Amino acid sequence: MKIFPTILLVVSLMLSGCTPTGSTAPDTHTGAQTEAETKAISELKPLGRTYEENGTLWLGFSGSGAEFTFKGKKLSVTIAGDSTAEGGDENSQARIAIFVNGERQTDDMINESEKVYQVIDESTEQTADIRIVKLSESANSLCGIKSVDCDGTISPALERAMKIEFIGDSITCGYGVDDEVKEHHFSTKTEDCTKAYAVKTAEKLDADYSLVSLSGHGIISGYSDGKVQQKNQVMSRYYDKFGFSYGTFGNSQKAFSVPWDHSSFEPDVIVINLGTNDASWCKQEEDRLDSFTEKYREFLAHLREVHPDAKIVCTLGIMGEDLYPWIELAVQQYTEETGDKNVYTMKFDQQDMNDGIAADWHPSEKTHEKAAEKLAGFIKEIS
Repeated sequence: MKIFPTILLVVSLMLSGCTPTGSTAPDTHTGAQTEAETKAISELKPLGRTYEENGTLWLGFSGSGAEFTFKGKKLSVTIAGDSTAEGGDENSQARIAIFVNGERQTDDMINESEKVYQVIDESTEQTADIRIVKLSESANSLCGIKSVDCDGTISPALERAMKIEFIGDSITCGYGVDDEVKEHHFSTKTEDCTKAYAVKTAEKLDADYSLVSLSGHGIISGYSDGKVQQKNQVMSRYYDKFGFSYGTFGNSQKAFSVPWDHSSFEPDVIVINLGTNDASWCKQEEDRLDSFTEKYREFLAHLREVHPDAKIVCTLGIMGEDLYPWIELAVQQYTEETGDKNVYTMKFDQQDMNDGIAADWHPSEKTHEKAAEKLAGFIKEIS
């Protein structure tokens, strides 16, 4: 078992004999195979943090997945669910999307231990770019790419010139972006990281990305009533792990038990968007603000330790800018202490009610689009 800097999967490339399905329903036909042809080991390019166990490529954080180019007539993908898939809360199951040549063909919830999706079923040979993306976050559920089956060939997608790592909370996850009723609450059904600012920013810059994001998390506290500090909901606990989830996967493993190899994804730029949840705890109390500043500096130091050459952009503001001055202070102090000139601050514009408000007062896709425009422009300036 290993974490994949370069993903090598045994791909059973054979004609599936499956019938076409709609855009959201899996094809679970198990009819006889015809013209079966098993190819040698092939490569998939990973998206975000992935982990291979017994031939299944597990996806944790939002935006994780794989992409490749397919040439042939028939292509199907088998997705495995974790311990929450069957009989679990339907609002906590993993949401997956499959894109064909940039168009979303499949959008589905993983509510079974295994689902088969007929991605391409044509009478003539096709060449298509395939991207499999986990739309929902890791805390509630994980899923895995169990196999890719086809009658042709696959090859990994090309590496892009720029790599960006995004570290954030529910905003980065795309919490509620598909539900613009502010009084509604969390559901993985309405979470879609591809409609949130981070993935949009990467697309605008034609960059590879990795998301390390968990709803409700912060630097010193998760979302709080101001009376109890949520010390376990801090990103530093999970940054060096494959992920975090309440469910288990594979052989009853916990995502938190799997260490992450930072050398497998060396970002040119790291974007931190944390502090929104901390504000609910800090409440402008001096000792809490001092603690936030100190822990932010420590987190910057750790990022620099594992990624010595990356430019680091520290952001805040979409759902409130209360702690932005203390982020600026943390960066100033860190820079003065270390001489590190590759750390920057950038304040997002606060969401506008006229642009729509999503579940639990989270940003709409229009707000995310505006944020991505601003961040992409800033990254261009410092690159």
